[in-house]
Amino acid sequence: MIEKQKQRTIIFCKDYFENFFVGQRAKVQDKIIWTFDLIEELQRIPETYFKNIADTDGLYEIRIQLGSDIFRIFCFFDQGQLVVLANGYQKKSQKTPKQEIEKALKIKKEYENEKR
Repeated sequence: MIEKQKQRTIIFCKDYFENFFVGQRAKVQDKIIWTFDLIEELQRIPETYFKNIADTDGLYEIRIQLGSDIFRIFCFFDQGQLVVLANGYQKKSQKTPKQEIEKALKIKKEYENEKR
């Protein structure tokens, strides 16, 4: 097997993402892991899977779809190639819930403050 060159590394900020992940069924967990592999390995990630969230100061969403279920995982970059996972949720409407974005921004701020 050929070892793929990693473009990025995904890490967790505390257990915010993990709490979301363990609550998902196995097929969803598999799809999340598959998507993470894609993000770590591809030079350019298709917007289908990874998108910048406008007006959020560096917040991105990892986009996962399994059948009709849609999930979003917020993340941000640290030192260019380090992707830090914040919170995740199951999407139930067109619009991203404001409280989910606010939670992700709070996690980002917490992460940055603890790094100092």
